[in-house]
This record gives sequence, C-alpha cells and structure tokens, in this order.
Amino acid sequence: MSNSLILKAKDIDKAYQTVKNIRLEILKSVSIDIEENKISVIIGSSGAGKSTLLHILGGLDKPDSGEVIFNDTNIHHLSDDKLARFRNINIGFVFQFHHLLPEFTALENIMIPLMINGISEKKSQERANELLIETGLSERANHKPAELSGGEQQRVAVARALANDPQLILADEPTGNLDSVNSVILQDLFKNLKNKLNKTFVIVTHNQELISLADNLYEMKDGMIHKK
Repeated sequence: MSNSLILKAKDIDKAYQTVKNIRLEILKSVSIDIEENKISVIIGSSGAGKSTLLHILGGLDKPDSGEVIFNDTNIHHLSDDKLARFRNINIGFVFQFHHLLPEFTALENIMIPLMINGISEKKSQERANELLIETGLSERANHKPAELSGGEQQRVAVARALANDPQLILADEPTGNLDSVNSVILQDLFKNLKNKLNKTFVIVTHNQELISLADNLYEMKDGMIHKK
C-alpha cells in the first residue's frame, strides 16, 4: 500500500434480508482510499449506507464481498479475537451517542480501553489525564456522564477513542446530538487533533457544516460512493 494511504476498501458489497425476505442492497461495489493524516468526510442522506460503510471499514461489520486493507492487514481475514485486538489498538470510534459507562467518571471511562489493552492502572490514569487536558476537560475528570453536558460527554468519548493512540478515528454522526456551539467546539477539536497528533479521521454525517473539515469529501447515494 502507498505510504500516503492508511486504509483501502475495494469493491465492498453489503445486503440485508428483510423480514419479508426482500433483499436490500445497502452497499454496491464501494471502493474508497483513506489518506493518512487527512480528514475524509462522507455525506449523504439517512439510509444512504454511510454508517454501514463506516462499520465495515472499522471491522464492526463484515462485507458480503470485497476487502478492507488497513496498512498491510486485510482486517476481515482476521479471527474475531484478533480483529477485536486489532481494533482496540489501531482504530478509535466516536458515535452519535457517546456510549459512556454511567457508573464511571470521565477519567475512568477513558482508562477502560487502556486497561483492556493490558496497560497498568497507573499508566492508564496518566494517559487518561493527558487526554482530558488535550480535550479541555481536565477539571471534569472526576465527574460522571450524568454530571457532564452533552458536548462534554462527546469530548470524553473522543478522548476515549484516542486512548490507545490509534492511527485512525472513525466518527459516525459525531455532532448529531449537539447544539451549534458544541458542534463547533468538536469540529475545532478534530482539526487540532489532526494537526497536532497527526491523526486520520473518517467522518460520516448529514451535517453540512462538517464539510468544512474535509480534506477529502465523498457523497454516498443509493449505496454507491462518489468523490466530490
């Protein structure tokens, strides 16, 4: 794979069967190259296949056919256990709903993927504190999700996605539940993380404001993808 590409998806097909046994083609021979240290934004209406594609790129779902090459690894050839470990180390996920564990503080939520990866509690805490500073949340470290605003919760989710220093961040409608002010804060955070930490982002959204982040812009329509 070219040095400038971190991920390459080729000829991805995905279909589902409805309860009435009707075949719904979600992705139709989709191919996309993701450049390292760039923000790729994929826009499209609801139901266009954006989230399905993102989940396949991140190994959360499997294509019916086609391949996803992350650096030199064909991720869908890995066993489930190896794929789970690969994801935990190499890919960070940010979803529309933050999925923070309510019984844990912001600090502890960020520590969890580190400790799953075998990092000691002390080093996990040090790394989590660094990320709270990076995301402007150091004063909220000991607050539980219910004590945080929606924007703060989503920034904790971003910090958690960064915990194991992954090369790639996949974000699925990350501003979908945020007001305009917090949406701008999150956009600025993504830009800073790309520039300061050399992170690569793939963001799927129907929020037109996120287009301004795009180094590469794609549109999904009827299960197919087009570069804008």
